[in-house]
Amino acid sequence: MKVYKRPLVSEWSDLCKRPVRDPEELQKSLLDILSNVREQGDLALRSYAEKFDGVTLDSLSIATDEALVDIPETLSDSLKRAYDAITLFHEAQLPEQGPVIETYRGVRCWRKPVPIQAVGLYVPGGSAPLISTVLMLGVPAKIAGCPVRVLCTPPQKETLVHPAIVYAAKLCGIEQIYLSGGAQAIAAMAYGTESIPEVDKIFGPGNQFVDGAKRILSGAGKVAIDLPAGPSELLVVADSTAPPEFVAADLLSQAEHGGDSQVVLVTECEELLSSVQRALATQLETLPRKAIASEALTNSFAVLLSDLDEAMAFSNTYAPEHLILQTENAEELASCVVNAGSVFVGSLTPESAGDYASGTNHTLPTAAAAKAYSGVGVDSFMKWITFQSIDSEGLKEIGPVIQTLASAEELEAHRQAVFRRLI
Repeated sequence: MKVYKRPLVSEWSDLCKRPVRDPEELQKSLLDILSNVREQGDLALRSYAEKFDGVTLDSLSIATDEALVDIPETLSDSLKRAYDAITLFHEAQLPEQGPVIETYRGVRCWRKPVPIQAVGLYVPGGSAPLISTVLMLGVPAKIAGCPVRVLCTPPQKETLVHPAIVYAAKLCGIEQIYLSGGAQAIAAMAYGTESIPEVDKIFGPGNQFVDGAKRILSGAGKVAIDLPAGPSELLVVADSTAPPEFVAADLLSQAEHGGDSQVVLVTECEELLSSVQRALATQLETLPRKAIASEALTNSFAVLLSDLDEAMAFSNTYAPEHLILQTENAEELASCVVNAGSVFVGSLTPESAGDYASGTNHTLPTAAAAKAYSGVGVDSFMKWITFQSIDSEGLKEIGPVIQTLASAEELEAHRQAVFRRLI
């Protein structure tokens, strides 16, 4: 990790820039993939499965009932407990129809929540498929009542789909799993293919290809997306009371996600900074994904600042996906957070808890999008529709207001739509 000691506030913006691929190269690759899927459908998806996943597919989907096999009892029990916690937390988010408001006498207005009719759920795969993401997307989609839930995940060489993904999908009431990953899966859900249904909104984290595909398709007005959710990132604010081995473990927990992940340590204690660096070196050697975590650490850094007030100001500038507060006054510092996807308060609250089983959602905004976006919740899978109803007394009350404003905007047809009802 690079170390920056007491950088000027004017330098913070540059420090907070995320590592990215060559944008022109990424854009060209993505546009090629999106175009191929739009034009060739299933044929393109099969070709990409062979190219990127090393799998020849006879079918692009499997039924969860047919693919369900036994998994270790400890794993199934853990998934069920995580499912219960995530359900408990998200059920409390289910919105109710708003009250009827009489804005004028005889003019009633209200709104009601409606589930999005078709949603796409993307579950990253590769050598370590994100089983937990099935729950993080499947549970709120189920609670919201979305009728069509399309789950895409990259095919695996041995079993096509990891058995635990099938188990988790079954828990969430998902009957079909579609075997496609990467930007091509995002394109398939946006455009629809012979096998994969077209959806209205796409959810899920991913690498820069997945996130880039979501952004392009959303920007083109083809499909809505949950949020910018690219490579994982974590920022830890720590003081002299923080156990260095805890801080190092938390940093590595996100670094092992991918080589393009980024982790950041912000502290006012130079001694802690040195201790964490030693702990990182020791713990890194024990990790099966050492090479991946090492690459991520080259994209990462530590910042030494004057005090915790400055540390929180830096954190809010960075706007991390995950923020851990390992300080003596963590609860007090938590009130200072204005930009973060999810916050973990206190030295006994690892980020891993939110990734798996505390109940909060791990699909969160990255790359400083936390300045404007929230993480995924039940409301992400719903939309609000407004209603109004006007009786004769109400039309007499509101009519002159409408006509005056319509005339001021020189929209005569608007004015007449009221005038003809009043004559």
